[in-house]
Amino acid sequence: MTPTPAGLDSNRRLISADKVEGTAVYNRAGDRLGTIEDVMIDKISGRVAFAVMSFGGFLGMGENHHPLPWSVLTYDTAKGGYVVDLTREQLEGAPSYAAAENVDLSDTHGRRVYDYYKAQPFWLDVA
Repeated sequence: MTPTPAGLDSNRRLISADKVEGTAVYNRAGDRLGTIEDVMIDKISGRVAFAVMSFGGFLGMGENHHPLPWSVLTYDTAKGGYVVDLTREQLEGAPSYAAAENVDLSDTHGRRVYDYYKAQPFWLDVA
């Protein structure tokens, strides 16, 4: 059996972070909401804390980054992307920042994100 490079076989459970970047995000209605721009990993626990999704704007202008708690995303093999239980209106009111900003999600901004989505913070998640 010839090994498949990491991230190329969609049937595998694990995926490399660079393959997550660029993946589409949809809502339950099937509307494309945005694209994963980055994945934020906690250095201490090794847990994925956030998927940073680009949302809004046109051709990269006015685009915002929306950090989503990793736990609110579900991978849908049929769509080849992630699905969230969110509407566009909910995302418009969510904590976000301009694409050019450098935001520290390990502080109160990150806590606001988890509070907004009513998700259990990764730092409280016990395996």
